[in-house]
Amino acid sequence: MSISGFFKSYWQRAVRASLKARLARQPPQLTLERSTWPQSLLAPTTFYLDCVRFFYRKLPAQFQAHRAYFQNGRGFGENAFHTMWFLLLEEFKPANFLEIGVFRGQVISLVSLWAKLRGVTCEVCGISPFSGAGDSSSTYRRDLDYYQDTLQNFDHFALPHPNLLRASSLAPEATRFIGSRPWAMIYIDGNHDYEVARQDWEVCSQNVKASGIIVLDDAGLTTSFSPPAIATAGIAGPSQLAREIDRSRFSELLQVGHNRVFQKLS
Repeated sequence: MSISGFFKSYWQRAVRASLKARLARQPPQLTLERSTWPQSLLAPTTFYLDCVRFFYRKLPAQFQAHRAYFQNGRGFGENAFHTMWFLLLEEFKPANFLEIGVFRGQVISLVSLWAKLRGVTCEVCGISPFSGAGDSSSTYRRDLDYYQDTLQNFDHFALPHPNLLRASSLAPEATRFIGSRPWAMIYIDGNHDYEVARQDWEVCSQNVKASGIIVLDDAGLTTSFSPPAIATAGIAGPSQLAREIDRSRFSELLQVGHNRVFQKLS
């Protein structure tokens, strides 16, 4: 890294740390209950910042500790997304949950942790190659057993192991798995190339139950979301896909940063 690159990186880290510290001291302006969710579509940046404030001021300590564990090189995402998942899980209480693209298990373990804390049953599933395979926008380590690592991360929180399928989401066995039951909640966070994300959406949208939820990752580029220093706006493929979703079949309920939440119309 060049000297100028070093100082730029240092300055960016300082800006992010300062913003996080400032937001951590501020109470949320909204309660973030379901009635406020339309504000996330009208003013997504303002709503996002409230989700960050909620993370520090109102999110259960177990959720904060979970995020801290995965921030230590084990996962991606942003603090506001833990708030988003808390809101969705508390509102819809899914009986099952599917993630496309598990990486090291941050989201599915969070869902399992929520079920444990609430004393409810939720079948937690994931489809992923569990390898270092990336896409046109991402590269990953090749020296890690992602499958065993995911299970170890579940063990860290004393959670029951999830139902995992080691496969590409486009493989026939993955299509069969997705079609094996109606899903209450699905998170599409696999390969972010448009063609793959589009096929993931087609299969998942057919198999999510009526009034079920699909969350699309990295899909905020075509919205008015203006990411602060601690956030990113998304990637072209999922963002294009989100713009093409048939609004006669799915209603957009919520946006938290580059994550967009759609509900299948009954």
